[in-house]
Amino acid sequence: QVQLVESGGGLVQAGASLRLSCAPSGRTFNLASMGWFRQAPGKEREFVAGIGWRSGITYYADSVAGRFTISRDNAKATLYLQMNSLKPEDTAVYYCAAGTLVPYIRQPGGYGYWGQGPQVTVSS
Repeated sequence: QVQLVESGGGLVQAGASLRLSCAPSGRTFNLASMGWFRQAPGKEREFVAGIGWRSGITYYADSVAGRFTISRDNAKATLYLQMNSLKPEDTAVYYCAAGTLVPYIRQPGGYGYWGQGPQVTVSS
């Protein structure tokens, strides 16, 4: 089992920055991929960014490319999502996800473990 503990989030104005953190614990030695997804009220959960845990290869949704950066600190075993130039449409609950076998990093179904999802609210 893998547990994911998230931190960060909050209420900011448009144009501001926030950083989310996600610390996996437990049986993390065979994690293959980690990612961030978000879900706004009345909408489906959508892919934001993903990273190969060993390779470090990153993937982004078009809506956040150039503004958000996903990264990992292997020494601290922590995943980050740096969010810059935030927009009101970025408002959502943000979920950290991890998986040991993730065939399609942009699809939520491949991830077996999920964080609790901090709220990010961007006011205009």
